Amino acid sequence: MPTTALCRHDHDAIHLRDKNLVEELIGKVDFTQALYFLIIGRMPSVAERRIVDAVLVTLMEHGLTPSAIAARMVYGSGPEALQAGVAAGLLAVASQFVGTMEPAARNLRAIIEDPAGVDAAARHLAEDYRARRAAMPGFGHHLHKPDDPRTPKLLSVAEEAGVPGKHIAALRALGREVDRAAGKHITINATGAIAAVLSEIGIEPEIMRGFAVISRSAGLVAHIREEQSDPTLRAVWEAAEHAVPHRES
Repeated sequence: MPTTALCRHDHDAIHLRDKNLVEELIGKVDFTQALYFLIIGRMPSVAERRIVDAVLVTLMEHGLTPSAIAARMVYGSGPEALQAGVAAGLLAVASQFVGTMEPAARNLRAIIEDPAGVDAAARHLAEDYRARRAAMPGFGHHLHKPDDPRTPKLLSVAEEAGVPGKHIAALRALGREVDRAAGKHITINATGAIAAVLSEIGIEPEIMRGFAVISRSAGLVAHIREEQSDPTLRAVWEAAEHAVPHRES
């Protein structure tokens, strides 16, 4: 029989996992602690809390990205349903934008576990991606060059928190080999850094994108709030029509 450990309730109380919502959580823990507790199953350490909080702040907003545009367009088309706009934006948190920490984390794990050693494994991976002309998850950015300013900050937060550092070391090794294979410097972007720092505290790749979804939800609500007072739907629509001219089929 299927079971759940997330919540139970009766006439007098609500429990999230093993804690009384009213007596032990409301007013006593912050949102980062609560979400970590509910997702992971225990309260975070000071280091874990600090790292997750930094990740959530980092991913909250990055301008008129595909997710923000989707949220604004869908909300503008149906302003009676704010949640539809947020949901539309969250659908764009995927393998090409925001959600790339998932495959990046898997690559870091593979490097660490390779019996050939971190440097050799990083070299092999970088050369393989280069040979296939595939984009390396966690690397490159169309705006931030030569480096993504968020990356060193995230890594320093994790290092100051006292994490073991093996995933960060693997990321830096991979960065060196990506540069060597490309013949030029390729920035380690924020999702690459997030893959490393979340891996350092034991967050599995399969759930990492969930933290991006939580964070980006706040940013999308902000976009919808702005859309309410300063609509962009018509301007984006017209810009798309001008930017993508019609051609005969």
